[in-house]
Amino acid sequence: MEYNRIIIRNYKPWVWALGLGINGLITLSFFLPKRESLQEYDFSFLPLLNAIMNGATFLFLLLALYAIKQKKIIRHRNFIFAAFLSTSVFLLSYLLYHFTTPSTKFGGVGFVKYAYYVILITHVILAIIVVPLALISIGRGLNMEVALHRKITRWSMPIWLYVSLTGVIVYLLISPYYK
Repeated sequence: MEYNRIIIRNYKPWVWALGLGINGLITLSFFLPKRESLQEYDFSFLPLLNAIMNGATFLFLLLALYAIKQKKIIRHRNFIFAAFLSTSVFLLSYLLYHFTTPSTKFGGVGFVKYAYYVILITHVILAIIVVPLALISIGRGLNMEVALHRKITRWSMPIWLYVSLTGVIVYLLISPYYK
């Protein structure tokens, strides 16, 4: 069997579709009315699940970085897939929560309030940016376009790490204010 054969695929349509679709759904979740038909269900556990998935993503990304530094390409790829999977579970959970539950207001004051909003705003802006960057990085990695993969992951990896870590921090800061 031949294992070194690489099939180059065009991932651009998927990157565009997923990038626009994911960011569009997240935006819609804040503006559409909440689904009353789902109000009989208790989704209060989802913010904690979101934080756990963000934490798992952060851990998987660190392990992927370590693996690639050790030149363990298959291990690196598997950790990236695990990070992508945990991010996908986060996304589904996040969307379910925000399509069914009113937003929680942050109740902190003083320095903590300003720190929270700085972290939240940078988290949201970079989360929007990292969706296409991560997808492009994964596509280039799968195609073994090493030079292009390295070029974009210089940006996508630190941003994805920041977004996943600050997702946990945002949860920890706002969790006392959930009903």
